[in-house]
Amino acid sequence: MDTPDIRPGEVTGPTPDRADAAITFIGRLRTPFARREDCPRRGDAETGPVCTVEVDPPLRPALQGLAPGMRLELLYWMHHARRDLLVQVPRRDPEPRGTFALRAPNRPNPIATSIVMVTAVTAEGLLVRGLDCLDGTPLVDIKPDFRRGGEPTSAA
Repeated sequence: MDTPDIRPGEVTGPTPDRADAAITFIGRLRTPFARREDCPRRGDAETGPVCTVEVDPPLRPALQGLAPGMRLELLYWMHHARRDLLVQVPRRDPEPRGTFALRAPNRPNPIATSIVMVTAVTAEGLLVRGLDCLDGTPLVDIKPDFRRGGEPTSAA
């Protein structure tokens, strides 16, 4: 099922006709990126723009223990992504590859992850560096990234 908005060599498939689980968004990510082409290929936790992680009010007590200098893994829902591409042709590589071999936003379940650095904890959420998503992206979860210094450091 080819559509005009896919690249030559890309393959689409049916989207799932069932839901196996429910995800509750816990907030929104506020970034300076209004269009997909504005988003960096990968966020930079050291020098990227400061972005806001808005956490829904009932969940804000769960931020206790987070501090500037911590590295976190943010999981979010790429709400503008296609869900039917099985084979994609990356912009920077003309060879078609399966969706599961790529970090591209278009996937059956458009869940993304970014490693970010906390610059501040606020009453409403967090200020972080390292996001690469659209402004208003729904937030799925926040986890400390202990592999890369999830504990606060003096670098903050």
